[in-house]
Amino acid sequence: MKSHASLVGEYLRARRDITQPEDVGLPREPNRRVSGLRREEVAALAGISAEYYLRLEQGRDHQPSEQVIVCLGRALALDDHALTHLRRLARPAVRRPRDPVPAAEDPAVQRLLARRADVPAFVVDDRMDVVASTPLASALGPSMRAGANRLVRMFTVVDRVTYPDWSGRAAEMVAVFRMRADLDDPRTQDLIGQLSIRDPEFAAMWARHDVHVYTSGTCFEHVQPFGVLEFEWEGLVIPGREGLTLNTLYAPTGSRGAAVLAYLMESAPSVSPAQQ
Repeated sequence: MKSHASLVGEYLRARRDITQPEDVGLPREPNRRVSGLRREEVAALAGISAEYYLRLEQGRDHQPSEQVIVCLGRALALDDHALTHLRRLARPAVRRPRDPVPAAEDPAVQRLLARRADVPAFVVDDRMDVVASTPLASALGPSMRAGANRLVRMFTVVDRVTYPDWSGRAAEMVAVFRMRADLDDPRTQDLIGQLSIRDPEFAAMWARHDVHVYTSGTCFEHVQPFGVLEFEWEGLVIPGREGLTLNTLYAPTGSRGAAVLAYLMESAPSVSPAQQ
């Protein structure tokens, strides 16, 4: 397991390689050979010594001050989410032990899903594991059933074909995963390791150290035997349940998705809200 100082160094190097001079108001010299910014340029923009910045990249400074973190964020053109991620790496909070009660058995989670029995809804944790779902979500396909992992699913042949802009969506999901993930968690480390070995595109996306937060958007699901359906979705962080998010899918009136949901509700008794 890497130290948080090492993780800070990795993050700074990755963002420095990606950030271009124009992004931070510097001129681009003719025949410039570096892919991003030089260490000296980041240090100057942040108002710290080049030697101190080198120690940060090498993981030899364990806890930069809040002022230094903010200055580094400005020097590397980090947005609010990226700055929050850097702050979390540099000054990690003490994490509470995970709840021993499985999320699927949590009364609060059960109540939330019961209130949404007439729509596809599922709960994911910070590893993007599906931990509970409504019968209608399970009926749509295996990617929304308890035990599935949404990130792993994104890097399957099915999702590569399903999403019109798979590369963009996959990169966004990897960034969301990094923002949410507990990098000290063995299950998280195992997911990263397996996907990195199995899929070069995941490895390249993970190496960028991008972070992202989203709470709503459009998703595509391959639903047998109906094919690819488009849905709107929204995510809700479950208060008091660290790492758990409730995701609910909606289909616009008159859409193919709405017709399929209506069919599933009528044809599958186990999906009927009257039986919840």
